[in-house]
Amino acid sequence: GDVIHRMLTATQYIAPLMANFNPSYSRNSTVQYLDNGKVFVVQWDKVYLQGKEDMGSFTFQAALHSTGRIVFGYKEIPVPVLQISATQHPVKAGLSDAFMILNPSPDVPESRRRTIYEYHRVELDTSKITNMSAVEFTPLPTCLQHQSCEMCVSSELTFNCSWCHVLQRYV
Repeated sequence: GDVIHRMLTATQYIAPLMANFNPSYSRNSTVQYLDNGKVFVVQWDKVYLQGKEDMGSFTFQAALHSTGRIVFGYKEIPVPVLQISATQHPVKAGLSDAFMILNPSPDVPESRRRTIYEYHRVELDTSKITNMSAVEFTPLPTCLQHQSCEMCVSSELTFNCSWCHVLQRYV
């Protein structure tokens, strides 16, 4: 979204592993990205937890494919994720999305109140995040993938959509 808010880490994230990492702790620590038009990859390489550097370094990545597929890859996870303290920063892994609406404030008509609506969250079982493991999210089919009325009629989708002749697509 176009608005940064303090609830961002609670409601809108793609997080292979969210914790209080300090990439500036070591010269060997990096956070890099690659975008080749088909896949966007962010890699956290040899990053340490703030104040817990003795636990060891973490190396993991998130790959967002243009098809909607998302893959989290974990190369080095030196301690069980359940042992990471959430005191200074949330510890989580998964996906979450939300939207924000600006509502007029009943007390002050010229001001607006932000209301955040989280509508979907997928939380990973962090006990399963280990060295050399991966998680793959695959998108469910939607009615927007159909390009003709025939494709709509023969579809096995389980929700009620209908063909819009004006837009020439399933809606």
